[in-house]
Amino acid sequence: MSTSEWSGKGWTVTVTDTEVALAQASGPVTVSSTNAARLEVRRRWFRWSLRNDRRPLVHLRGITKTEASALLGALRRLAVTPAIADAVAWYAAVTQLLAGARTEQRWIPAETVDALLATRPEPRLVDRVPVAGCEPSLTADQLEAAGFLDADLESMVAGTNEQIMASELSTRRLFFDTIEKTPLNDEQARAVVCFDNRVQVLAAAGSGKTSVMVARAAYAVSRGFVAPGRILLLAFNKAAATELQERVAARFAAAGIDSSGLRASTFHSFGLDVIGRATGEKPRLARWLDQGEDVAMVLRIVDELRDASESFRYHWDLYRLLFANAPADLAENEPDGYDHATRQTGDRTFAGEVVKSHGERLIANFLYLNGVDYVYERPYDADVSDTAHSQYRPDFYYPGIDVWHEHWALGRDGKPPLEFQGYAEGMAWKRRVHAQHGTTLVESAWADVMFGDGLTKLKDELTRLGLTFDWNPDRPINDGRAKPMKHGDLARLVRTFMTHVKSNSWTAEDLDRRLAADVARLNGFRTRLFLEVYWPIHAGWEQRLAANRSVDFEDMLVQAAGHLEAGNISAGYDLIMVDEFQDASRARARLVRGLVKTPGRFLMAVGDDWQSINRFAGADLSVMTDFEALFGRGHQLALTTTFRCTQTICDVARTFVSKNPNQFSKPMRSAHQDPGPPVTVIQADDPAGALASYLDDLSTAVSGGSVPNGRDGTVSVDVLGRYGSERDVLPRHLPVNLHVRFRTVHGSKGLEADYIVIPGMTTGTYGFPSTIADDPVLDLAMPAPETFPHAEERRLFYVALTRARRAVLLITHPRRMSPFVIELLKDPHVTVTGNSDAPVQICPGCGQGTLVERNGKFGPFLGCSTFPACKHTRELQQRPTGTSPAARRRH
Repeated sequence: MSTSEWSGKGWTVTVTDTEVALAQASGPVTVSSTNAARLEVRRRWFRWSLRNDRRPLVHLRGITKTEASALLGALRRLAVTPAIADAVAWYAAVTQLLAGARTEQRWIPAETVDALLATRPEPRLVDRVPVAGCEPSLTADQLEAAGFLDADLESMVAGTNEQIMASELSTRRLFFDTIEKTPLNDEQARAVVCFDNRVQVLAAAGSGKTSVMVARAAYAVSRGFVAPGRILLLAFNKAAATELQERVAARFAAAGIDSSGLRASTFHSFGLDVIGRATGEKPRLARWLDQGEDVAMVLRIVDELRDASESFRYHWDLYRLLFANAPADLAENEPDGYDHATRQTGDRTFAGEVVKSHGERLIANFLYLNGVDYVYERPYDADVSDTAHSQYRPDFYYPGIDVWHEHWALGRDGKPPLEFQGYAEGMAWKRRVHAQHGTTLVESAWADVMFGDGLTKLKDELTRLGLTFDWNPDRPINDGRAKPMKHGDLARLVRTFMTHVKSNSWTAEDLDRRLAADVARLNGFRTRLFLEVYWPIHAGWEQRLAANRSVDFEDMLVQAAGHLEAGNISAGYDLIMVDEFQDASRARARLVRGLVKTPGRFLMAVGDDWQSINRFAGADLSVMTDFEALFGRGHQLALTTTFRCTQTICDVARTFVSKNPNQFSKPMRSAHQDPGPPVTVIQADDPAGALASYLDDLSTAVSGGSVPNGRDGTVSVDVLGRYGSERDVLPRHLPVNLHVRFRTVHGSKGLEADYIVIPGMTTGTYGFPSTIADDPVLDLAMPAPETFPHAEERRLFYVALTRARRAVLLITHPRRMSPFVIELLKDPHVTVTGNSDAPVQICPGCGQGTLVERNGKFGPFLGCSTFPACKHTRELQQRPTGTSPAARRRH
């Protein structure tokens, strides 16, 4: 041990390798090397002093400048000494880790890297060494260790992991070639070897994600990383869990690997087991849920509430009949009616007229259901037309009380939309007209109706003026095309909302806070009305669960997650793999997070955000897109090669679905060399006839040998409907040499066929995309609501397209063509056929419809298929300068 000493009048400072000792009259002071950095020697007012954290310890009387400099150097060297020791120790730990990983050929996980980074000594030690003047006394290893503190550890580990990856892919090629019946490709094998704590695998449709899960489990067991009894595979339904369990058993046995104890389970079965083990009493799932009657139960609760409470009955019907189909955006405008007398487009009302806006429609329907006698846009009694104004026609007139009514298009800021030029001036003029002629004007505003108590104020004012309101939700609707929401559809909306509320453990207070902050745009009468309907149903649902001593899916998942989080039970699994992760709810995510909260756990989540189609069942896409925030950092890998679809189908499907920027961007490649035929669109007035004709032609081609049989010796055709009611499109007599099945698109998930036919590619409430799928109120119950138009419907269409091994046929009506089809018309891999020789022309006015032949009083003409939403027309004999790529490839 080296020792240096300095002394003067009344003081002595001794510096060793481990401490600083100060002897003085007031008593000794000792400072360890770990705190030596706080010491300094300073000169102030011609006197030197030794300071600790800038406070004087002793005045160094009699010390010379040279001695003071030597003492300061000694203190700096002492301060660096423990840092050098720490650097050497950390350097040894890192090099040992890297060497060990290369020797064992085992991936270094992020958890290990994070632990090393957390213990890394303070950087820039290499700069302090020369200042301390101790560089000559340090060994080469110590100097290297000091410099190593500033190295990029993440890059070093990544490089080592890549070396391990390359070595494993090479040395274990036989394993990757034989663990499944088909050899794993490079993407699949890399996903197996990347044994990080958190791995998210984005798996394209038909890319072999199940093979990755089975191979990863086998790899973990064969390498001795995890015992089979410590591996859990989670699936979303019983069939998938059973398939995983059977496949693991078969492939492990074929490879001579022990699979005993490895468990494949549904979330629900596993969650029930967790609760049973934690509490000693395994809960029972509500019978109506096990039988798929959740919406029916909501309807039963609604019926009871309607019978017991006039207030609930009124609120339920008010939302269903008036607000469910009312846009929550003033600027939204998709007219569904046309008034031939006035030649004006607009919105259909229950009374059978066409009004100019959805705001006026809500008022008109409210008046109609209350039995109020009104006249829409009756000319004002006095002729007030002038050079600047045509004859005045107020929105509504009440002949029984001689009162006029204007419903203003005013937003929450009290102003009309910016594109409504001169609207405010028009309001002022109309008010002056009534004032000048002494007529009574009642006023209402769109924002007040949607977000305030506008309907109540209107009713009160008209009642005061002499009108009688007689609310009758069963009043016959004069216009059959003006369809209110059905009871069952509102019940489904309530059940979907409930699923998300319970998955997120939201309370009424939580939703109130969200309305005041995160989703303030929804805060208003429409949303509050829905909540007044929802919470009594929620309470009734909970009462039934309690009475039956049972739980629902969401309760079970939340309770199981709570037990895992609280440490009430150890699940006993080190490797957890989750299938179809894009369908995970927040409750499922919480359960998974509880499983991997303990260090040393490994999670692989496999899914495809492009196939997230089960929001109605609680799926929350943000669980996948916010993976790192929820579960911790790790690796995101992609399986981009599909063994199912042709490259043509890949290109069409990927281009379509990836328009949504809020999803992951990734390529999609086919393993087949033949690019396959284009996606075909058939225009047909009779979809059933078009389907029958297509099946007959395909049957003839199979019989003639021009179309070979499929995998099982036959040619399979899946007819996919957006709704189950589309099953009626199937011919009564099917070709015997074709295996034809009908499925809903949701039901087709995970399945495939040689040919896919989608017959319902039309517009409308029950078209594709469905216009009833997304109520903005759902955003209130979801932490990260989606804003891209038809986001889930687009993913549903992607799922339908990617069920095909060989080809896809879309059947559409020429006058009600789906906007999805119109979008595909611009794709060079799509072709169009039909019963007309005229090429398909996308409407240049709106870009959302096609030009179809119509008849007017001056003869036939071309008009937009979205009429009355778009009124663009063209003379029939006028030929377009350009058509869609698909139209030019007619065959």
